[in-house]
Amino acid sequence: MKLTTLLCCGILVLFGVLAAVYALSGFDLLLFLCAGNLYAFRAFLSLAGVAALWLLFWLIAFRPTKPLS
Repeated sequence: MKLTTLLCCGILVLFGVLAAVYALSGFDLLLFLCAGNLYAFRAFLSLAGVAALWLLFWLIAFRPTKPLS
């Protein structure tokens, strides 16, 4: 469970960096890494969506911030 959560966090950080490169330079690094293949591009984008949904589930189900209050 912990490994999955750390992996999802890493995926979202990677996509955040790729989005920042696109926002600052206009160069879509993810599309470049996919070699222009739109199916692979959409698959990687859906991977980011699944990672975000997993983290949302983890935050709701396990409440890691509850001991802070």
